[in-house]
Amino acid sequence: MEKLDNKTIIRQYIELIENTGDVSNIREFITEDYTEIYEGERYPIGIQGAVDHVLGVRRVFPDLFLKIENQISEGEWIVTIYSVTGTFTDEWFGMKPTGKPITFTGVNVDRIRDGKIIEHGGAANLLDPLMKAGVIDKK
Repeated sequence: MEKLDNKTIIRQYIELIENTGDVSNIREFITEDYTEIYEGERYPIGIQGAVDHVLGVRRVFPDLFLKIENQISEGEWIVTIYSVTGTFTDEWFGMKPTGKPITFTGVNVDRIRDGKIIEHGGAANLLDPLMKAGVIDKK
């Protein structure tokens, strides 16, 4: 089997797992010691944590579609600039759903070793899109 480059691994993960919500093949992309980084803290959540994350996001945005705008790769590191559209249909971090579509942009930073994602972090621009969708009151 041909070894995939790191950009392709991330692209396939987004297309086959995140954009479909089908986590049956997630082990092909995520390592057992998979770690998410949030606000400088490391959370070793493993494969089950990655599954829970994908399914949780799909519960809130069942029609989620993540479009890759650009990617940069350097060694083990891949930066993916993306845009997302999805309809906000379930409660999320205490925010009530509106049933309205939202669109936002973000950046993911992933680390790949031996063809699998071992580390993930990033940031999304959600404040303005959530305000426009009426999720967050502008007052």
